[in-house]
Order: sequence, then C-alpha cells, then structure tokens
Amino acid sequence: MDNSKATKTTAAPGEQGEIRNLDFLLDVPLQVAVEVGRTRILIKDLLQMREGYVIELDKLAGETLDVYVNQRLIARGEAVLVNDKFGLRLTDVVSPAERLEKLG
Repeated sequence: MDNSKATKTTAAPGEQGEIRNLDFLLDVPLQVAVEVGRTRILIKDLLQMREGYVIELDKLAGETLDVYVNQRLIARGEAVLVNDKFGLRLTDVVSPAERLEKLG
C-alpha cells in the first residue's frame, strides 16, 4: 500500500476542529464580477442611448469597488493599472463568518 499521499479525514458534522479535504473544490469555476456602480433607467432612455451617452452611477469617483463571486459580495478594492490592463487591489475582504451569515 502506497502511503506517500496522505489524505485528511473528515470528522463528524458539527464537531469542533473538523478537518476536511477540500482539494476537489480547487478546480470549480466561479463567476467573478467587479461592480463600479449601479443605476436605474427607463426603457425609453435605454432606447435613446448612442455612442457618447453617459450613464451616471450611484458611486462617487474614488470610492471602493465591490467584488462579487457568484453574485455574493466577498471583498472591496480599488482600481489599479497593471501593464495597460485594469486590475483590482483588494482593500477589504468580507470575513468567512460574514459570508456564511449572508448565505441563509
């Protein structure tokens, strides 16, 4: 028997200090979105949009941007420029406890 790959055991649900092998989740794709801001518009305004039209958002310039994973807020950050591409520097990450609280 080859013991070179040790596996973690899973304790009974609810036990403190339970150890889980979550490696099988590492390749699950997630949808990540960075939200700059939101607004509501009427259909008639939507139909009038042309090149150069400006949509005013509810956030002020310089405010943090929201990071959503599968439509759940997980962090906030600020826009940065990296090699001519936009990026996001995280400034605040929602704690695991807060994320679990918002699930139910």
